[in-house]
Amino acid sequence: MKGAVCVVCVSLMTLTAQAQQPAPGAPRPSQPPPPTQKSGNPTPGTPQPDPPNVADRIAVTGCLQLVRGAGPAPASAATVPASDRFVLNDVRKDGKVSPDTGTSAAAAASSATSYRLEALESQLSPLLNTRVELSGGVKPPVNGSPVLLVEFVRKIAPTCP
Repeated sequence: MKGAVCVVCVSLMTLTAQAQQPAPGAPRPSQPPPPTQKSGNPTPGTPQPDPPNVADRIAVTGCLQLVRGAGPAPASAATVPASDRFVLNDVRKDGKVSPDTGTSAAAAASSATSYRLEALESQLSPLLNTRVELSGGVKPPVNGSPVLLVEFVRKIAPTCP
């Protein structure tokens, strides 16, 4: 009896396997296309920034404030970095940077006491009027003040001295 049950089970498995394979010459069902490498921007319509140039990178501390007369944030402030909203005053250069950083002419010559900050509103607005440590790339001056493209921000004191 056990032998007959085994023969029946093996026969059913063989028939099932044969039934799942298409007949020779029959069209094969379409397979989903292989996954493609994803590319592009995470936010549609937002251009990707150039990779940071390590030689332009500096670290500074200072008092984070709104630019005088900045007014309310524009609707684009959530997705587009702007350099006309925030300024870092009473700046001190921080010596805690990796080797080869701050070696470009723009970064080395940058000894300003004030920087315009290019960043998203959400990066900086929670830290307004506090002492912060920032690091990022130095860009050419706007209205006389050098611009720092903010890549990292950390609160170091709850108020400005």
